[in-house]
Amino acid sequence: MNILLLGSGGREDALAWRLKQSLSCSALLAAPGNPGIARWAECAAIDPADPAAVVALAQQRGIDLVVVGPEAPLVAGVADALRAADIATFGPGAAAAQLEGSKGFTKDLCARAGIPTAAYVRVDREAEALDALDRFSIPVVIKADGLAAGKGVTVAMTRAEAEAAVRAAGDGPMVIEEYLEGEEASLFALVDGRRAFVLGSAQDHKRVGEGDTGPNTGGMGAYSPAPVLTAELEARAMREIVTPTAEAMADSGTPFSGVLYAGLMLTAEGPKLIEYNVRFGDPECEAIMPRIEGDFAALLHAVATGGDFGAPSLSNDTTMTVIIAAAGYPGTPAKGGAIDGINRAEQVPGVTVFQAGTSMTDDQLVASGGRVLAVTARGASLGEARDRAYQAIAQIDFADGFHRRDIGWRELERIA
Repeated sequence: MNILLLGSGGREDALAWRLKQSLSCSALLAAPGNPGIARWAECAAIDPADPAAVVALAQQRGIDLVVVGPEAPLVAGVADALRAADIATFGPGAAAAQLEGSKGFTKDLCARAGIPTAAYVRVDREAEALDALDRFSIPVVIKADGLAAGKGVTVAMTRAEAEAAVRAAGDGPMVIEEYLEGEEASLFALVDGRRAFVLGSAQDHKRVGEGDTGPNTGGMGAYSPAPVLTAELEARAMREIVTPTAEAMADSGTPFSGVLYAGLMLTAEGPKLIEYNVRFGDPECEAIMPRIEGDFAALLHAVATGGDFGAPSLSNDTTMTVIIAAAGYPGTPAKGGAIDGINRAEQVPGVTVFQAGTSMTDDQLVASGGRVLAVTARGASLGEARDRAYQAIAQIDFADGFHRRDIGWRELERIA
């Protein structure tokens, strides 16, 4: 197959790396790609959220399968345009992508389908939101309704913090919801219409600081699998959350096709949905891809075309991804800092360094975004994966970079 991958981040670097290993992949094109992705794919400089440009490129290059990495092209209707041109596409259409594109849409669907989630209200104006706070205890969660690159959520620990978050958001749609007590886990499922199969699990680390402190980010690291999401809890989440969602979307005439990423809170009452993403998580994707066995491209093609598919075989290894971010992230990151030592880092057994916010300047790899590198290591245990990841990081020269040193801390404490 000739495959086109849309996107330019660490997630897409991991997808490209895994797709390139598939026996069914004869040629891999990425748009727009990045210097890391260019190791595995030819890169084409187009806007991945421009439906007409993507369709034209796919037709010109005889593409058999398009894999959409980020959420923005999905919400923009790129998958719809590709399917209208009879090009197999892994990723949902714009209507189904509202599961991520609108928090309010998803909360309303959960209410109709009886899917366990936090109590909530939807508001459109700052004054409404401030009044609605009276209906919730503290802590309380304030969410921007639309896409926010994983950073549109405030967990307010005081009433003053909640009011400040609402005022910072101003007028516009948002969701205010009950704070759920428990531990978070990420569950990824391959979905086509009413069919849903587990792809894998991971645990992300959203806060910028060690000990899960500081503001939310797009994710500072992850590991897979997430043992806290036991086989029993995973089956329950599929039965009570993911499958009913797929059925509700199909019943509404907007069937979902692609990967559905359920952010879960494991409460005393069982798994509850925090939010959905309609694409692979980042950095969870970097942690999950090394564990997937078999022909990954053929699996995605089967999902995209309504073929026969099931849960993939997964390695028994544990993987850990540690993000190296640029100074200033998640605020305004420093750009242009030189990066060296990736080849040395990848000499550590089981390590692959995926590139996110990078570019080339005069033959020098430099930082061009907030999250810059995703250092991923495989090991026979979480401890071995952690040791390898941090050993690899020590080989990388990036003066503007920083990383958390405690990725996986909850599970490491449990098994100590």
